Parts: sequence; structure tokens; C-alpha cells
Amino acid sequence: MKHRDEQKLLDEDSSEFIDWKKAKKVAFPNLKPSTRAISLRLSESMLNEIKVIAHSQDIPYQSLIKMWFNEQIRAYHHGYTNLSVSEPSKTYSAKKKTKKS
Repeated sequence: MKHRDEQKLLDEDSSEFIDWKKAKKVAFPNLKPSTRAISLRLSESMLNEIKVIAHSQDIPYQSLIKMWFNEQIRAYHHGYTNLSVSEPSKTYSAKKKTKKS
């Protein structure tokens, strides 16, 4: 019986009970964002090297990869990018993005 009453309340217009004009936006800083599993193909040697580095830092290798991704995203948004690949060694270099005049 209780469930049916709750569902009926959820289906109704809430403006009868709440003055949405007085509502304030709030932030939940401790709320963890939802995550999604992805498949990422790496060479065995690259994965082994990542695991060695992660072990030396005493963190799981997946966490290390996420930390690196996060650092690159922040750098990109602050004007730095590691997206230029030089041939033939295919080494990556950080470059400051410049605005074209």
C-alpha cells in the first residue's frame, strides 16, 4: 500500500508542494561520478611498462592510467596539448596552444 502511495506522489506535479522559484542549485562535491568500462588495446610491452611504473608508485595500474588521462585533459584545457606526434620516432611533445590572430 505504501509503495502505491509513494508512486502516486511521484507521478503528480510537484509544484503543488514545492515552490521551485525559491529552489537553489547545490553541488555534491563528494559524489563520485559514474564510471564506464572501456576496452583499450595496448601492446604487451607498453602494458608491462605501465604496470612497472604503477608498482613503483604503489598504485594499481588502472588508477595510474586514469591519473595520466586526467592530467592530459587538464593540460589540454589549460592550453597545453600532447597531441603532436613527430616522425619517425613518434615521440610526443607538449606544446602550448597559441591563438591565431
